[in-house]
Amino acid sequence: MNLTGNSIVAGRDTPGAGDAWRGTVAATGAPRGPRLRDAPPDAVARAAELAAAAAREYRALPAHRRAAFLDACAEEIEAMGDDLLHLAASESGLPLGRLTGERGRTCGQLRMFAALVRSGDALGVRVDPALPERRPLPRPDLRLRGIPVGPVAVFGAGNFPLAFSVAGGDTASALAAGCPVVAKAHPAHPGTCELVARALTAAAERTGMPAGVFSLLVGRAPEVGRALVRDPRIAAVGFTGSRAGGLALLEAANARPVPIPVHAEMSAVNPVIILDGALADPVSLATAYVESLTSGAGQFCTNPGLLLLPAGAAGDAFRTAVAQAVAGSTGQVMLTPDIAGSRVEGVARWAATEGVSVVAQGPPGQSPYAPGPVVLECDAAAYLAHERLSHEVFGAAGLVVRWSGTDELLALLERAEGQLTATVHGSDADLTTAERLLPVLEERAGRILWGGWPTGVEVCHAMVHGGPWPASSSPGTTSVGTLAIERWLRPVCYQSFPDALLPEELRAENPLGVTRLVDGVLEPRSR
Repeated sequence: MNLTGNSIVAGRDTPGAGDAWRGTVAATGAPRGPRLRDAPPDAVARAAELAAAAAREYRALPAHRRAAFLDACAEEIEAMGDDLLHLAASESGLPLGRLTGERGRTCGQLRMFAALVRSGDALGVRVDPALPERRPLPRPDLRLRGIPVGPVAVFGAGNFPLAFSVAGGDTASALAAGCPVVAKAHPAHPGTCELVARALTAAAERTGMPAGVFSLLVGRAPEVGRALVRDPRIAAVGFTGSRAGGLALLEAANARPVPIPVHAEMSAVNPVIILDGALADPVSLATAYVESLTSGAGQFCTNPGLLLLPAGAAGDAFRTAVAQAVAGSTGQVMLTPDIAGSRVEGVARWAATEGVSVVAQGPPGQSPYAPGPVVLECDAAAYLAHERLSHEVFGAAGLVVRWSGTDELLALLERAEGQLTATVHGSDADLTTAERLLPVLEERAGRILWGGWPTGVEVCHAMVHGGPWPASSSPGTTSVGTLAIERWLRPVCYQSFPDALLPEELRAENPLGVTRLVDGVLEPRSR
């Protein structure tokens, strides 16, 4: 496992320039790995140039060729064995068990998109045959499919060094759509990014993909990312991270002479609403809440950072059980020293707010970057009076807001920003109340849960991992599941074309056998 610290542009190692820096061991903050230097402007431009040069050839490849590439990416990642997991664990502080599952998810979604590409279903083919005899006006022959938008810049997440990073969902769905990818290595785990990039590079070479279909750029300074987004050959951006980071990329993309879409998944507090009927067993419910809140050191984007709890004796019993569970939970190593520091500062801001009190705080871990989990509490009036209480504190920190009556609960939800998730816990006795809440939750969240906990995002066809602003900059899309491919496709309609000139999936005989909507009637694939 030889790390170079270089960018990898279309398969070639490309040294950086400027001041040297190094990755770190999450648990200690000690430097590790080779010296790295940021990709200079000419390397950024070269990666974009080669991606653009590859775009037409790559999108024209038969579906089975692109699918084979995606399968090969999964195989090459798996072939790295446990070396990859141990490196990711050192750089991120995440346990090996969690990373083993994350590798499985990474390879599973690559294979899922390979199957989608083979099926042809993602092309969204629609055919409205000509109606020359229609009156008062005839209808021309109209046929629609999605085409790739072009090269995509991918910015991976710090909290998922595999599944939301170099070969994560954004990359997998973009490559599946037929778009070359230029990925930016995350500075929190540069070694992991390099290894995964080498796996994708090997897969591209093994399956005969065009040069430029994939590149990796090293960069700690924000100028690298901004330069990539500003390059006129980049057609779209995928981002998972902080609100500040997402806003910076949006600003860069919108300042271009030709703006481009930025599909940014940013921040959420993922409210959990406890209704009266859910409090029949407060201890079990509280234990499950704290387990979700502290899982992965609370560093999931679906972490339940806000819990809305009824006032009264039953709510008090839940609160007591939460305090016991939190007091017995030890802090875990966070992704970076800076993230651990931000979590401590965020909790301090909450605690200094009038009307907020600490329910319980668990002991810190042995690492200086493993702050103890904490839960705080306030009433609805205090929450509504102080906007900063609605801001995400990334990590194992939860805010419980006590509410009295459905109208007050609705007022809290009406004030909520857009969220990735919203969860309701209740019983059959609460269905009338839940029915009142549901229209508001539909407007506020991309995924709504009845029972359960929002941490844990299934990778499948029906999943939505996105939501209204600021959970996502593109609320009509998802970054998880097969629907994610639609972010990288643009619909094109072909009117009155000779059959011989049409793409195969649009021809009269449908030689590829793909699913098509013909004159408003769904015709399933035939092979």
